Amino acid sequence: QVQLVESGGGLVQAGGSLRLSCAASGRTFRSYTVGWFRQAPGKEREFVAAIRWDDDYTYYADSVKGRFTISRDNGENTVFLQMNSLNVGDTAVYYCAAERSFRIIRLAHEYDYWGQGTQVTVSS
Repeated sequence: QVQLVESGGGLVQAGGSLRLSCAASGRTFRSYTVGWFRQAPGKEREFVAAIRWDDDYTYYADSVKGRFTISRDNGENTVFLQMNSLNVGDTAVYYCAAERSFRIIRLAHEYDYWGQGTQVTVSS
């Protein structure tokens, strides 16, 4: 069982930055793919970015490419999402997810483990 805990959300003005963290409780992310998703009110959960732990391969949704960066720490249990140039359209609850897989996974239903979510609100 993998327990994920997100942190780092908050309120920021448009153009600002936030860094989200996703920590695995009690285990490492070795051999896992870790993804970030977001869900705005009334919308479906959408893929944001993913990282393949074992080789640092990353993949981004077009909507965040060039603005967001997914990375991991040098230990084995935390993934970050650095979000720059935020705009109102980035407002959502952000979730991290993990799946024991070597594939980069973009579909939410393919992840078995989810965090509780952290709210990101961007004001104009």
